[in-house]
Amino acid sequence: MKFVARFSLLLLLVVASVSSAHDARPNYVQVTETTPNTYSVMWKVPASVPGAVLPYPIFPEGCVAERRAAWREAGAEYMGQQVFACDAGLSGRKVGIRFPDINPSLSTLYKVRFANGEEHVKILKPGQDDWTVPAAENRFGVAKEYTLLGIEHIWAGIDHLLFVACLLFVAQTPRRLLITITGFTVAHSITLALSTLDVVRIATPPVEAVIALSVVFLAWEIAKQDDASLAYRFPVAVSASFGLLHGFGFAAVLRDIGMPQTELPTALLFFNVGVEVGQILFVLALLVAFFALRPGLARLLKTPSDPVTHWESLTVPASYVIGSIATYWMIDRITGFW
Repeated sequence: MKFVARFSLLLLLVVASVSSAHDARPNYVQVTETTPNTYSVMWKVPASVPGAVLPYPIFPEGCVAERRAAWREAGAEYMGQQVFACDAGLSGRKVGIRFPDINPSLSTLYKVRFANGEEHVKILKPGQDDWTVPAAENRFGVAKEYTLLGIEHIWAGIDHLLFVACLLFVAQTPRRLLITITGFTVAHSITLALSTLDVVRIATPPVEAVIALSVVFLAWEIAKQDDASLAYRFPVAVSASFGLLHGFGFAAVLRDIGMPQTELPTALLFFNVGVEVGQILFVLALLVAFFALRPGLARLLKTPSDPVTHWESLTVPASYVIGSIATYWMIDRITGFW
């Protein structure tokens, strides 16, 4: 029991710290070509950033600001606006964001939209302050860009990852795990496409609350350790049902990121591919970590080095931690309705 308590506390601290980092809002930069080679720039910075160190967008040489940056405070964020004229345009050139001092560990969502409707998106990590705007939309470039965006999103979405972790505990065997995650992927791919294309639209706050509920449900099923329960008997049906809801959550993010105008099917397909790759990498990371730590776990529990026994010894404490975090998310998201 001491081991279970210590493990639960440690896992709670780790996941809570990661989830709190996920909740930190990024900077946001929107560059819009209003007339040929003239760009209106709007950027937002969380109000938690001190006013003396607010960042500014950076443009390539040959771009001239038509007026000085204008700042205003809007609720929980600062908003800046400026207009640039660039003789050579921005295709294939570097843009970015720069702090006068050090970056306070904030990522930046950077969007560039051209007059012809093309749109390019990049998530700049805290240590990255610039990127090269793609020269033009093409199928390979869109596939690469949206695959990476899918991977980045699933790795940043702690609620989705905890759901996948619960599926790993429920599936129990490699074959059932493959089928279960495939059901989840197919389901969220359907609603992601329908919602992104505006065939079906559901408000984001209720979707986010039910996504948290789906994690609570699976954690509760794992904690009961009842092989006759719904999740253990029909893991594919459960994963596919909740996968439909998770797809609406993915779609909300994809709408914020923006879609290309000329390669929409490619973007949808490869964003899903990226999400799937991210899920597989996460599952592999969990398994590698488990087998790497198993010898130490055997010594701690004073049991034979049996992977099945050790895996089962982790499922219940892990379900309590995951369920507690997801319950907090669910309550917080429901209270956010008002």
